[in-house]
Amino acid sequence: MNKKIMTVDDSASIRQMVSFTLRGAGYEVVEASDGEDALAMLAANRIHMIITDLNMPRLNGLDLVRRVREMPSLRFIPIIMLTTESIGEKSAQCKEAGATGWIVKPFKPAQLLAVVEKVMGCQTN
Repeated sequence: MNKKIMTVDDSASIRQMVSFTLRGAGYEVVEASDGEDALAMLAANRIHMIITDLNMPRLNGLDLVRRVREMPSLRFIPIIMLTTESIGEKSAQCKEAGATGWIVKPFKPAQLLAVVEKVMGCQTN
């Protein structure tokens, strides 16, 4: 079974770029336009990893991380932040909330895949 990754970003072009990169590496991809959309889709999909933007309308990435970590079935799912924010106060808040990693946009596809492969390699199920 292929691993399924959810990409969450209010920018359609970023979602497409992430999806194209991940599908090219053999992953299944589910796309969500913001945190609220992601929460709705999580109920209907078995996801192995979430890659989310930080700054989005309705429900931002930080609050999405917090909400996902409250769900017993998703408490340990890897969550990678993919954002224009540089590492600093926001990244510390995201890590404290339960984010697994941080990638700054713009990114290179190889960089994204390296992080995904590293984190997926640590998963046992």
